[in-house]
Amino acid sequence: MSHFLLSVTCPARRGIVAAIATFLAQSGCNIADSSQFDDAESDRFFMRVSFLSEEGAQLSTLREGFAAVAEKFDMKWAIHDASKRMKVVIMVSRFGHCLNDLLYRWRIGALPIDIVAVISNHLDYQKLVVNHDIPFHFIRVTKENKPDAEAQQMQIVEETGAELVILARYMQILSDEMCRKMSGRIINIHHSFLPSFKGANPYRQAFERGVKLIGATSHYVTADLDEGPIIEQDTVRVTHAQSPEDYASLGRDVESQVLARAVHAHIHRRVLVNDEKTIVFPASPGSYGSDRNG
Repeated sequence: MSHFLLSVTCPARRGIVAAIATFLAQSGCNIADSSQFDDAESDRFFMRVSFLSEEGAQLSTLREGFAAVAEKFDMKWAIHDASKRMKVVIMVSRFGHCLNDLLYRWRIGALPIDIVAVISNHLDYQKLVVNHDIPFHFIRVTKENKPDAEAQQMQIVEETGAELVILARYMQILSDEMCRKMSGRIINIHHSFLPSFKGANPYRQAFERGVKLIGATSHYVTADLDEGPIIEQDTVRVTHAQSPEDYASLGRDVESQVLARAVHAHIHRRVLVNDEKTIVFPASPGSYGSDRNG
């Protein structure tokens, strides 16, 4: 049986869930998992449905048939084949902990994605990437060549058919144009100290201020630096007995975990953007490490 994912965003009103369930039943499909949220603030409705086609309905047929339901309720919607792995481009600079973590999770099947390219403005991780049989692209970035460098990056994204770009500690600011063009398709990771500890060496700044919690935030990239819709966050407790090096080590761990969880949610279509925020539906039972179970 084919497995599909339906995501829906629309104005809140009566009958939405009934209309979706009726369409799927009439199309010979069985709902395996469903999550929904009615946002009273924005008066909008959000839903994600994982379903099985028990009578052979194809993706194109389902999309064509659902269009009438979507029009009635003014929906923004998508139906995806859950077995199809999302094509991903990873961008990295000189901090490799997030890249290493993503590659490991990909290799063991915990992140069911197709990594079609790794782009870097440094050569530090060329050997690591090539040893994983993944194309590595070195694109030097300077103030003078930044527009050309970004054009090369976008060419790689387009030629590979990548649906998602992961900034795994890529230490260059993307242009407003690229952010708009890839809206909702670029995920970034940063330490949660922003804006409290801006500039160089935030972990030392945190140490010097005696903070008790350090953490990380993963979000979609927008033209407003580090202010895009948040997907995932986490923290770890620290004490006065720990050093700046301890802070940095713990920070790297939490950054890697937070980024991986954000990517996992995105590739399984569990994240819906709600203006400047996100709706992140919970993972289905058994979904970690499997590309079948949403």
